[in-house]
Amino acid sequence: MKNILLIGGSQGIGHSLAQLLQENHHVFVASRSWEITDLPKVTHIPYDVTKDTLDTSLLPTELHGFVYCPGSINLKPFKMLSLETFQEDMHLNFFSLVNTIKQIITYMVEGSSMVFFSTVAVQTGMPFHTSVAAAKGAIEGFTKSLAAEYAPKIRVNAIAPSLVDTPLAARLLNNEKKKEMMAQRHPLKRVGKAGDMAKIAQFLLSSDSSWMTGQILGVDGGLSTLNVH
Repeated sequence: MKNILLIGGSQGIGHSLAQLLQENHHVFVASRSWEITDLPKVTHIPYDVTKDTLDTSLLPTELHGFVYCPGSINLKPFKMLSLETFQEDMHLNFFSLVNTIKQIITYMVEGSSMVFFSTVAVQTGMPFHTSVAAAKGAIEGFTKSLAAEYAPKIRVNAIAPSLVDTPLAARLLNNEKKKEMMAQRHPLKRVGKAGDMAKIAQFLLSSDSSWMTGQILGVDGGLSTLNVH
């Protein structure tokens, strides 16, 4: 059984991924809060994303997979975004990722896999996405450089979703009219589900993707590449 560390697994995509992995792997979830009853086989590790503190003494000596799930959605006009907001988004999405990897990189074994999350808005320019696109854009560049540096020992890939129905996106999908409007923006006529992303992450952690590294996978209902309107 593989040892997999998830940063952020108490809700949304991380929670769905932990559900998928817990039957066949040793799963360690680092998160701020933990009141989860449907992950009985998962080991919880307290984690403060604002301070990037991870108690590595609670981890096994070898890790076969690492997934960083925390993210933000600050969708506002550029003129309404303060420099502090850009700094906060960059810290949560990118610098906390870097700081965590600094702590666990020596635990990653030969053939291990890292999975990060970007956004469709990096490759497809969208209004009101300047802060989150900047932070996630850093992740995409980091993914490719880290993959090059650590090949062939560690594979590093990122998933770039469009809008996913999770607590993080709740205010964008808090009524049926909004859900339908967002669904119609996508060629596949629905917004993403946490399970859609979790299954791709599960694939990237598995040996089925053993010849993939340095990739940014668009999982976005066709939004980034198709124009069917």
